[in-house]
Amino acid sequence: MPFKTYAPKAKDIQEKWYLVDAKDLVVGRLSAAVARIIRAKNDPGLSLHMDHGVNMVIVNAEKVHFTGRKDKPFYRHTGHPGGIVKTLPSQELQGRFPERVLERSIKRMLGKAGPLRASRMKNVRIYKGEHHPHQAQQPITLDIGAWNEKNKKRSRQEW
Repeated sequence: MPFKTYAPKAKDIQEKWYLVDAKDLVVGRLSAAVARIIRAKNDPGLSLHMDHGVNMVIVNAEKVHFTGRKDKPFYRHTGHPGGIVKTLPSQELQGRFPERVLERSIKRMLGKAGPLRASRMKNVRIYKGEHHPHQAQQPITLDIGAWNEKNKKRSRQEW
């Protein structure tokens, strides 16, 4: 009997919803875990060329942390001449839109720009508080901090 390679079709994919509490988690490790789940790397029917219907809800985005001295500046351009703006992640976390730090980090871990990255980023919803409007989807709670002890913020003495 010859072996067959299974490739899922769009009609075979069922939506999955996950909820992550980002309180006291390290930004890079959280972003890497979310990017891996969004790309469906843990799915046995992995097809890199399509969206697998995985949706992530991340709450408490303002309570994430960086390790060491990783407060490197982010640059963006306003579109006007001389309109380059430099912001630090620590400033953004205390500012009006702290979810942008996680959004930017996850987006950059999803790979090069393209329509597939854009569609996957639409499936990531980041909120700065504990409340979110996706209770009806009954998301599965993921405890990313329990996966590895390095995922959570530690004090200087624990290093």
